[in-house]
Amino acid sequence: MNKAVNKAELKLPKRTAKAREGIERTKLYTLAEAVKMVKERATAKFDETIEIAMNLGVDPRHADQMVRGVCNLPNGSGRTVRVAVFAKGAKADEAKAAGADIVGAEDLMETINSGKIEFDRCIATPDMMGLVGRLGKVLGPRGLMPNPRVGTVTMDIAGAVKASKGGAVEFRVEKAGIVHGGVGKASFDEVKLVENIKAFVDAVSKAKPTGAKGTYLQRIAISSSMGPGVKVDVSSVAGA
Repeated sequence: MNKAVNKAELKLPKRTAKAREGIERTKLYTLAEAVKMVKERATAKFDETIEIAMNLGVDPRHADQMVRGVCNLPNGSGRTVRVAVFAKGAKADEAKAAGADIVGAEDLMETINSGKIEFDRCIATPDMMGLVGRLGKVLGPRGLMPNPRVGTVTMDIAGAVKASKGGAVEFRVEKAGIVHGGVGKASFDEVKLVENIKAFVDAVSKAKPTGAKGTYLQRIAISSSMGPGVKVDVSSVAGA
């Protein structure tokens, strides 16, 4: 078995092998240590996204164990987020003034139905949900369906647009009980990344469902887009 593992490791690309140097696969690092290691290994020619993966003690097949929410990263996500808004009249004007990229109603629905989806986040006023509901099969699988639980169905259109542009990150648990999220860029300094990660973990902690039993936050790992994962000691993040 060991020989097979060693052969596999020898076949790793040089860049990958070099990035893994100094990382003990079974060791749990403090958040500060992990951030430093991930930043040092983010050597791609673009500004890599720093990503977090959290294993939760839930089974999302049960409705009372679903985890979903939104986190407003204190230092932004570093991403350019294109926002579409379903609204009419004064609320449409409010959306435009707040910086929404696309604003509309029936015309926006037709554009989306034609397959043209040029936005990363979709917001709607409550009165527009009858219209938006017809797009469930298109927006739902892409994670773009407006939802009041994450603040994307609201009368505070300006606030929702600004939050989306400023670093609001939605999260939703996957089938295996894992939550993924982008928490910044490799160009961010370590302090800002630590603050963003703590905010994300705190938001997921507060979204703990009533049906969750046992240990809720089980494992945490962070990585850059092209870099190896580094396991984080949960106690160095949770409750901090």
